[in-house]
Amino acid sequence: MSTGADPGTAADPGANGSSAQPAVHSHWRDKARRVRALVVKETRQVMRDPSSIAIGVVLPMILILLFGYGLSLDVKNVPIAVVVEDSGPAARELIAGFQLSPYFHTQITHAMAPAEKLMLERSVDAIVRIPGDFERRVNSGSAQVQVLLHGGDANRARIIQGYVQGAIQAWNARQAAEGKPKAAGGSVSVQMRLWFNDANESHYFLVPGLIVLVMTLIGALLTAMVVAREWERGTLESLFVTPVRIEEILIGKTLPYFLLGMIGLALCIVAAKYLFHVPLRGTLPVLLAASTLYVMVALGIGLLISSAVKNQLVASQLAMLATFMPALMLSGFLFDLRSMPAVIRLITYVLPARYYVTLLQTIFLAGNVWSVIVPNMLVLALMTALLGLGSRAVTHKRLG
Repeated sequence: MSTGADPGTAADPGANGSSAQPAVHSHWRDKARRVRALVVKETRQVMRDPSSIAIGVVLPMILILLFGYGLSLDVKNVPIAVVVEDSGPAARELIAGFQLSPYFHTQITHAMAPAEKLMLERSVDAIVRIPGDFERRVNSGSAQVQVLLHGGDANRARIIQGYVQGAIQAWNARQAAEGKPKAAGGSVSVQMRLWFNDANESHYFLVPGLIVLVMTLIGALLTAMVVAREWERGTLESLFVTPVRIEEILIGKTLPYFLLGMIGLALCIVAAKYLFHVPLRGTLPVLLAASTLYVMVALGIGLLISSAVKNQLVASQLAMLATFMPALMLSGFLFDLRSMPAVIRLITYVLPARYYVTLLQTIFLAGNVWSVIVPNMLVLALMTALLGLGSRAVTHKRLG
């Protein structure tokens, strides 16, 4: 009576091994063939989609070149004004030390008034004043040089202070080598003073820049996401069978986010004033006018992006790359624009955050300096008009 498999067959390991091994090999060959087919399919899909190549190949190269050359913690070619009130040989030698230094870009004036105007406009970061009695005091060993630093960026001011002291110490060393009179501690002592930031607080510089980032996120990112979501759901197209005009739809979609942005601005101003104790030396109406223009620019960028791509994921990525990243890296918020190569500086002129950072830092720290405020606000107004027209045109073409 048979109760199981053939003992001879069950006892033959060779037969089982020889039959199992080809099956395993066949399983892995089929899996590899399927994976290979999917890889080929996806590769062809990528090659047919220019946006994938742009994001995966072109974009990394642009970012590494742009930020690699544009971002630098080095401070070079510092613009300074040298106020010359003494024309003696010692003063001329000290001036030459600043002019020949690779760290300074020197402008010569003969009075404090034009130098102070340059400082208010942020055309220079420091004023070096050589007083009228400089030559006489050098001969008596008690000469002094007054140095005024723009304290908006406390860290940059400290670096510039070190450069100025280094140039004066080099002059002292040359004087000593020539055997000329010396006062206690050197031929020239330095009187330092910070403008706009007597407390030497980094918050004075950082908080206005953070307001720029917040306004950028609220304006561009949220608008791009919301309008793109309406495109994906198909609810936006249903509005076009009604008598509502395209510009009315765009205004209706963006107005709530404009109001949201202004509420966020109010909270930021209150936090800057009462939590971080940043002084507001300008007037509130001017600050609100500048911020209104920038929020409108950010909304315009979001509208333009969402109207062009009609996809939430792509719109959010483009909004981040076109607004937030440049606002963080290339607006002058973290890195001084004058230390960047000329090509990168040219690119920053098309970034709205550059102008808003300048406006906020000026209004908060220096006051209503109209020679700075008016040109930057005019640029933002022009950008607002161009982005509004662009959004209207792109939306009309997509629906036509």
